[in-house]
Amino acid sequence: MALIIIPAHNESSVIQRCLRSWREAIQAGEIEVIVVANGCTDDTAERAREFKPRVEVLETPVGSKTHALNMGDAAARGWPRVYVDADVVLSLPSLRALVSRLERGDVLAAAPRVEHELGGASWAVRAFYAVDRALPSSREAIGGSGVYAISEEGRKRWGKFPKITADDGFVRRHFAAHERTVVQDAVSVVTPPKRLSGLIAIKTRSHFGTYEVARVFPELTANRGQGNRAALIRLALRPWWWAKLTVYVYVKVIARVRARRRIREQARAPEAEAIWERDESSRLLSTGRPH
Repeated sequence: MALIIIPAHNESSVIQRCLRSWREAIQAGEIEVIVVANGCTDDTAERAREFKPRVEVLETPVGSKTHALNMGDAAARGWPRVYVDADVVLSLPSLRALVSRLERGDVLAAAPRVEHELGGASWAVRAFYAVDRALPSSREAIGGSGVYAISEEGRKRWGKFPKITADDGFVRRHFAAHERTVVQDAVSVVTPPKRLSGLIAIKTRSHFGTYEVARVFPELTANRGQGNRAALIRLALRPWWWAKLTVYVYVKVIARVRARRRIREQARAPEAEAIWERDESSRLLSTGRPH
């Protein structure tokens, strides 16, 4: 039986939407779901408990995603395991496609392709994602979709999740390209920030996570995936891409500079807790109301 683990930190506005997508399979006993409310100051846990007894809800005062993942793993029994961010939309057919792909046994890890819900987003945010979709990194299995599925054999590659920012990058680097795949029939809908400032904030976190994994686990570098340099050069030869490329490069440069600064700060004070901005616009409908 497939097991879904959802780490949820102050996800009151979206947790029920996430769980509602799989209501049919939950009620039929096709899947089990564990929600780990970590460090919440809202009613995320209470909203998730409305789906009991079919959904198990755990709580911890520790506001750490990797701590929540470890709690979920400790309580889990089923395979394969699908780790899902609470703020993405993964339909039941997509979930089933991921599980089915892993059950074939020829890959150890799988992720859905990602679609970005850009309703209400500024032109600059849309421009960034237009370039992003044209790059090899957007087709990497695991990373950016908020979802990854791991077989029982694949999960043996590491013990507990370490205390890092990019759990998806850490997981991806445990598998060579032929051991992981993007399932084209599965789609994860991700809602990016509406404005450029929010986009820069989440990309700063993303780059920090990448640098952190490379620094802490250099032995995993061989599985980091294909680079984007050649694809960016090809786009730069097409004048109609120049305006969008300008936005893309601007965001990436600012995000990388900020991420490197934080990496240096972490090296000086490794026990200090990083403070991260969270873009709430990605958790609101175009009307401004919570999901």
